[in-house]
Amino acid sequence: MKNNTAENDFILLGISDLPELQFPLFWVLLLIYMATMFGNLIIITLIWVDVQLHIPMYFFLIHLSVMDICSSSVSVPKMLINLLLSRKTISFSGCIAQFSFFIFLACSECLLLGVMAYDRHVAICHPLRYAAIMTGRLCGQLVTGSWAGGFIYSLMHTIATCRLSFCGPRIIHHFFCDVPQIFKLSCTNPFINVVLVFISGGIMGLGSFIITIISYFYIIAAILRINSRTGRSKTFSTCTSHLTVVTFYYGTMFITYFRPVSSYAMSEGRLLSLIYTVITPLVNPMIYALRNKEIKAAMKRALGS
Repeated sequence: MKNNTAENDFILLGISDLPELQFPLFWVLLLIYMATMFGNLIIITLIWVDVQLHIPMYFFLIHLSVMDICSSSVSVPKMLINLLLSRKTISFSGCIAQFSFFIFLACSECLLLGVMAYDRHVAICHPLRYAAIMTGRLCGQLVTGSWAGGFIYSLMHTIATCRLSFCGPRIIHHFFCDVPQIFKLSCTNPFINVVLVFISGGIMGLGSFIITIISYFYIIAAILRINSRTGRSKTFSTCTSHLTVVTFYYGTMFITYFRPVSSYAMSEGRLLSLIYTVITPLVNPMIYALRNKEIKAAMKRALGS
């Protein structure tokens, strides 16, 4: 079959196949996107201007908010445009760019969540040595490593994907160029790409997840040794926001990518992707703002109350 990779665009079917839902979905997603931008920008601004929040935990939170803004912007604007068009297309170069940036940000965020778990472990298990361990230099190195790890992982996938040929129907049953969908459209055997997902993705994703689990194992053990019930509750409350985000993020990502491509259901894939591309970036600032007393206190100070 002739390789038409550079000649034809891909067709994105979007969230729903029902025409009557396109316009309502546009307004719902536009409001969610605006709320995501506003919520994360509020978090970044509060941490930036309030000197009491200039500690490692909130330094990492700034980068998490930046990643959420960028990851939401990778897929949502194009999805909004396609909801208003009858022919929902994306060029091959645009699809590869969307695919690459999404993987870059998803992997970086995964690594950053592991870094944030380690930070909470040091703060609770070694409070007297916290400032000595979590120095500005180390925090900068950990954040740089998270961004660099995501970039390297994305670059490997991009190079491997560019070797694939796409022929026949170029219909993507999704609202953006996601990994399993691209593999299903390829007329070249994507075995190398699938192996790359499981090996490199497993090393980074599962490695970060294991660091998070081990960190929280020690955190919970340290909390249980606190005699005061009030002290236990106060200490654990500092971790619940991050733990909620981690559970929400890792759950949907692992279900989506760490299973055989053949078992990938279209409707299920769209729903899971909608959660971690649209809902998670919206929910993250809400979780940190509503469950974090220091963020709420900084907000009151900023409002002058």
